[in-house]
Amino acid sequence: MVAAAIQTNVASRSAGDLDTITREFHFFNLFRVLEAVIIVALMFSPYAVEWVSLVHPLLGRGTAICYLIFALFVAAFASREPRHYRIWLDLSLAVDIFACALAMFSIRNQFISLALLLLVNVGGAATLLPRRISFFFAALATFGVFGQNVVGNLLNGDHREALEAGICGLAYFSVTGLCLFLGRRMRASEALASRRGSDLRNLAQINELIIRRMKTGVLVVDSDNIVHRWNEAAAALIGNPTDGHNDLGRIAPELSRRLYHWRTSRKIDNTAISFAEGAPEVIPRFTRMAANDDENVLVFLDDTSLVSRRAEQLTLASMGRLAASIAHEIRNPLAAISYSAQLLAESEALDTADQRMIEIIRNHAGRVNEIVENILHLARRERSMPESIDLVAWAERFIVDFKATLDIGANTLACKPQKASVETLVDPKQLHQVVWNLVQNAQRYGHLPGEPARINLIVRQAGENGLPILDVVDRGPGIPAKVAAQIFEPFFTTHELGTGLGLYLAREMCIANLASLDYLPIAGGGSCFRITFPPPPSPSLA
Repeated sequence: MVAAAIQTNVASRSAGDLDTITREFHFFNLFRVLEAVIIVALMFSPYAVEWVSLVHPLLGRGTAICYLIFALFVAAFASREPRHYRIWLDLSLAVDIFACALAMFSIRNQFISLALLLLVNVGGAATLLPRRISFFFAALATFGVFGQNVVGNLLNGDHREALEAGICGLAYFSVTGLCLFLGRRMRASEALASRRGSDLRNLAQINELIIRRMKTGVLVVDSDNIVHRWNEAAAALIGNPTDGHNDLGRIAPELSRRLYHWRTSRKIDNTAISFAEGAPEVIPRFTRMAANDDENVLVFLDDTSLVSRRAEQLTLASMGRLAASIAHEIRNPLAAISYSAQLLAESEALDTADQRMIEIIRNHAGRVNEIVENILHLARRERSMPESIDLVAWAERFIVDFKATLDIGANTLACKPQKASVETLVDPKQLHQVVWNLVQNAQRYGHLPGEPARINLIVRQAGENGLPILDVVDRGPGIPAKVAAQIFEPFFTTHELGTGLGLYLAREMCIANLASLDYLPIAGGGSCFRITFPPPPSPSLA
């Protein structure tokens, strides 16, 4: 039963509890040394011998010496093995009771003083032991006091009072119960304090991370104009000051002047200003750290470019919804125009010039319809549904599908993987639309005059375990640098029948899949549109 209780108690202790118990056990061992020294002094001092009246000097002195040696040994070595503190504690407490019982038996009077010393051992152990074991040792101590009392009366004829022994036993049980209660409350308080401390540390780390990653610059400045801390955004906005410079007057004189103006007049200058060359303009704001704290000031630096970009995004979103509404309204009259042109083309009374005009109408109606479809697709912004795919197998299936759908004639379209398998996470349908658009563009523009287009899909990885890459490569004349800088802008096109939305939509769909689409010129002629995918899924998630 004792062994099982030991196993359960040790298993239930956390690392923090074990450190606390080890410290308490160490002080408990030091008290045992003091207790042994007192018993030795009682047994060997010439004055104390007369006072305590030794009945069995040899037994008392031998017990005192052995007990002192044991106490010193436990104090020196038991604390070195905190994981086995229960074994040492149970053993030492049993020795305490046995040694005190022998010492009390060795004297004729004043044995109650040693019984009171044992009261500290029983109560102190109760703060470290489970309830059942604690009461077991209280009962054992009571039995020891009663036992030496009965044996002393029988062998020595001392006529020792049983009432004193009974009171000691009652005191052992009372102190054990009280110490168990206090120990449980103490453990609960320590655990609560530990949890609160851990929560505060975690909260401080979270706050530190949030402040450090904020786009708004944050500085803490005291009454002496000394900057105590700033986040990454603030450092960038005031020109990345060198380490050791924390005087705001030297780091950002204009900001220091505005802070002084705010401290004296409580008025804020809302004029945007740049504190360093190449840094964006900011609007400083000031506030006290606390309601009654006039020493420390929080300085916020609001980047006006972020506000402008946010307003631009809202404007673009509104314009996108408006454009989608207009495009939707255009579809009906456009369909009527196309249908009328088709019926008019079937008339036999039209001459060649009229037929040419009808053909122009139909071509431009088709172009407008393509623009309308692209605008509606852009406005819908369908969410990507990525899944793990093998890019090599996907590229081979794409080529078969493309050739089965469109006649490529003398043009060539091939897949050239550099690895047998390249895993990535992407929406296959959106990837199909992107690559389809790139291959169509390569067929149309990626060839030299009089020569067929040669298009290759190259699948590889950047490095051994790098990012997956899909290149759409052609051997055409390439794209001039001035034109290449604008090809991903909406409605930019160099072809009279182009809409200028194909590459823009392709890049937007790549961004929706956490991928990137870039244009890379090829030395010697040719173009490469590179799709760089996010890292492949880990094996544990695949």
